[in-house]
Amino acid sequence: MTNHLHKGDLPSGVTFGACVAIDTETMGLNPLRDRLCLIQLSDGEGDAHVVQFANGAYEAPNLKAILADPHVTTLFHYARFDLAVIRHYLGVDCSPVYCTKVASKLTRTYTDRHSLKDLCREILGVELSKQQQSSDWGAAELSKQQIEYAASDVLHLHGLRAHLDELLSRHGRTELARACFDFLPTRAALDLAGWAEIDIFEH
Repeated sequence: MTNHLHKGDLPSGVTFGACVAIDTETMGLNPLRDRLCLIQLSDGEGDAHVVQFANGAYEAPNLKAILADPHVTTLFHYARFDLAVIRHYLGVDCSPVYCTKVASKLTRTYTDRHSLKDLCREILGVELSKQQQSSDWGAAELSKQQIEYAASDVLHLHGLRAHLDELLSRHGRTELARACFDFLPTRAALDLAGWAEIDIFEH
């Protein structure tokens, strides 16, 4: 298992196949206020690529090409937030999308515990450390612990997806999940446009 740190963009020639697991690290939870610091990617084969951005430097043509590729499924945990951040800072709409949190909520209805840490523990038997979750991701130099934490958030998403796909099929909710995933870029756009806390579908 290897973690690769890249400054500003992925090197040319890095490929991820038909599905790439993605996560982001930001300075907070408001995409309009708290800047994007990192994007992590993994093809599910054990390696993670971590792209670190300087403030305001979001050109990253190689990374954008992968994120915008319609033949590559972008795999997230809580895609709603990551899609909004990526759209706001990189100007890219990812599609098609898969979200393990949405899949979990559609299938694991016996619990209200749908965090990545909970899913990894229950489904994969993996304990994730969240010690670095609230660290300073905007630092010019990241610690080894920060890089390992960031990488851990994408290394297990492919395994989770495989298990959750089985649960979706068992419950007859595969098409419902697909419709939810397809709506996620629009949900992220609504968040950025000011409708984060308003349900436009209610009476």
